[in-house]
Amino acid sequence: NCSTVLKTLHFITRPLSEEEGNFSLAYIITIHKELEMFVKLLRAIYMPQNIYCIHVDEKSPQDYKAAVQNIVDCFENIFISSKRENVVYAGFSRLQADINCMRDLVHSKIQWSYVINLCGQDYPIKTNKDIIRYIKSKWNGKNMTPGVVQPLHMKHRTQVSYREYVRSGMSYMYPTKNIKAKPPYNLTIYFGSAYYILTKEFVEFTLTDARAKDLLEWSRDTYSPDEHYWVTLNRLNG
Repeated sequence: NCSTVLKTLHFITRPLSEEEGNFSLAYIITIHKELEMFVKLLRAIYMPQNIYCIHVDEKSPQDYKAAVQNIVDCFENIFISSKRENVVYAGFSRLQADINCMRDLVHSKIQWSYVINLCGQDYPIKTNKDIIRYIKSKWNGKNMTPGVVQPLHMKHRTQVSYREYVRSGMSYMYPTKNIKAKPPYNLTIYFGSAYYILTKEFVEFTLTDARAKDLLEWSRDTYSPDEHYWVTLNRLNG
C-alpha cells in the first residue's frame, strides 16, 4: 500500500528549498540484503527532484527482490536497473552493476547534474542541501574520485588475471597464473575509492569514449576494478 509507505515512513514529497529543487542528483544504490537498512537509507536520501537507480543482486532471494520492487513501484523517480548482475565482492560484476545503472540514468527524463553511488550499508551524515552546496563550493563541473598512482602493494590486482567464482551461498575472486597485458593506450593506472560523485558529462564520456570502453574491457579480469576504473579515467588529459 503506497499511501501507507509514504505516510508511515515520512518520505519527503516536495523540494525543501528552491536551491534543491533546481539541482537534481542521481543515485546508484547496489543492494543484496537487509531490506530495513535499505529503506532507512532510501528515506534519508530521498527527494522528489532526484532520480534513483537500484541494482538488486541477481543472487538475492526472490522475496527480497519482490519487497524491493513493491517499494520502488510507489515512486516515479525510483527504478530497478534494467540489467542485473550476480555481484561478487571485488569482482568486475560490481563495476558492471554501476555501469548498468548509468546506462539507464542517462536516458532519464530528470535532468540530473551529478551521480552518487552507494551500497545498501551506507547512511548519509549530510543533508541533500549540504551535499549540493559542497558540490557547488569547489567541485562545480568536476568529478570527485580521489586516488593516487597505483601503489606497489596493489599492483598484483592488475598484473595477473582474476576470475569470479559464483555458487549458491558462496562467491569470491581468485587469482590465476595468467599474466595480464599492459593497459590499453599505455594508460597509467591509478588507485582510489570505488565510491564517487561524477558529472553527467563524465558519465556520458565513460559510456561512449573508445579509451573508456577499452579500459573497461581490459579491467574484466582484474581485482576490484571499481577502485581503479573511475579514478584512472578521470586523470586522462583533457
